Amino acid sequence: MYNIYIIPKLTKNQHSIAFYPKFAIITLYKFSYRLYRFLIIQSVLLVLIRISASFMSIIYSAAQPTGNIHLGNYFGAIYNWAKLQDDNECIFGIVDLHSLTVKNNPTELRKRIYDLARIYIASGIDPKKSIIYRQSDVSEHAELAWILNCVTPIAELERMTQYKDKSAQHKQNINAGLLTYPCLMAADIILYNTKFVPVGEDQVQHVELARTIAKKFNNQYGDTFILPKSKLNKISARIMGLDDPTKKMSKSATSEYNYIALTDSPETITKKIKKAVTDNGSEIHYTLDKPAIANLMTIYHLITGLELKEIQSRFKGKGYRDFKTDLADRIIDFLKPIQEKFNAIEDNELDLIFKSGAKQAKDIASKKLKQIHQTIGL
Repeated sequence: MYNIYIIPKLTKNQHSIAFYPKFAIITLYKFSYRLYRFLIIQSVLLVLIRISASFMSIIYSAAQPTGNIHLGNYFGAIYNWAKLQDDNECIFGIVDLHSLTVKNNPTELRKRIYDLARIYIASGIDPKKSIIYRQSDVSEHAELAWILNCVTPIAELERMTQYKDKSAQHKQNINAGLLTYPCLMAADIILYNTKFVPVGEDQVQHVELARTIAKKFNNQYGDTFILPKSKLNKISARIMGLDDPTKKMSKSATSEYNYIALTDSPETITKKIKKAVTDNGSEIHYTLDKPAIANLMTIYHLITGLELKEIQSRFKGKGYRDFKTDLADRIIDFLKPIQEKFNAIEDNELDLIFKSGAKQAKDIASKKLKQIHQTIGL
């Protein structure tokens, strides 16, 4: 019995079938050996990848699709999220259920959900490296929130700063969701066995409550949840309002002159910076005694990477007008590539990202909820 082997003929682009039993056997042996070696290497690499993944920390964070995402949100959260992707398993949610605690126009809410996803991606969150999903696509969040409601003392919820602030801000709509909001936030976090939560300074209290709730559950039913920790970038954790440097920059601020939105036009940015409040005097010098110029210098530092002493030196002998003009130009240049990416992302592209993200998130969440059911007797 002879083996058939295809060899090239002398004429170009043609092949003929010839009988070369010994040559064919040797060639087949070499091919098989190479294939075997390739498969072994692939198997080893897969094992190493899985071992590496087991040591990676799970990072979870999210933002509400409400208001305008601004520089404070970017440097306090999203910028730091992007830097964590390569060395951690990252899950970034768009927590649309949380936004229902205040009255919304449904059409506008849907648009904000898509725009927030655009902000994520334009700011460097890579859907190939991280899970990006809508909270409402994963029903396990709401179910776990109810379970956590049942182990959380009302006193813990009533002392939350955000509940007090929003109750004062929305006096005509003080609903149960405002009070139990932290239970849903805790569910968002601990549902994914999260180790670290990168947050802005104003959200640390909520992460601490999530940790407290998880601990209460564990004490009652046995070890079920990992106790999450806040991961705070202290340098960029808090950017203050342009109109009031004693309060943080806020996307729910009543005045648009409080913040620089990531989608603001160059004209709007220039106008807002010019109207930003300043302190007495005109010297560009960083001191906590002058919170307005200190805040603007912090923004300049974050935008350019220049240290505060370098900024002081650059504007020595110059006043607020020169400083503000240059700061506005720097912000415009910084935001330009983000805005270009933002405008280039189509809705159908986001639909695919949401679909993939929901599947990945649900695979993790459903397994955890099944474990919780067994733990509590459901």
